[in-house]
Amino acid sequence: MTIYFENESGYEFPFSIEKQLETIVGFTLDFLKFPYESEVSVLLVTKEEIHQMNRRHRQVDQPTDVLSFPMMQYDKPADFSGQAFRDTLAVSPESGEVLLGDIVLCAEIIKEQAKEYGHSVQREFSFLVVHSMLHLLGYDHMEEDERLLMEKIQKEIMQKLGIRR
Repeated sequence: MTIYFENESGYEFPFSIEKQLETIVGFTLDFLKFPYESEVSVLLVTKEEIHQMNRRHRQVDQPTDVLSFPMMQYDKPADFSGQAFRDTLAVSPESGEVLLGDIVLCAEIIKEQAKEYGHSVQREFSFLVVHSMLHLLGYDHMEEDERLLMEKIQKEIMQKLGIRR
């Protein structure tokens, strides 16, 4: 597993971001039985930067906490043998790892939401990485049944990691 991480936000967190990413990304892939070595890119940005990205990519004119850019499509969430997955499978020519996609996190909003929800910055960061990883693996929350399934899996992963509110 390769995680490319870049902090363009200028913010520091009271924990090792790289170590937390390795833990969360690795556990999520194992939990969902992802059968390949993988590559994920993670970018930490300012509120202004994520606002611009959200407007450009989602036509939503406001900042957000996290954006996910999956490389592949899925017939159903975490279906790694389906036709859509096979048709869109992207592999790095250098490493041979499956390119899952990109995660963009907003440092300022992570800190704001941690305070608002009354838990640690590390917990908020971890939750958003789990959430985004699920998007990279085909989960969504546009429909009620999708939302309920995604929330259930997020909760299970966070509990198994021992990360509580």
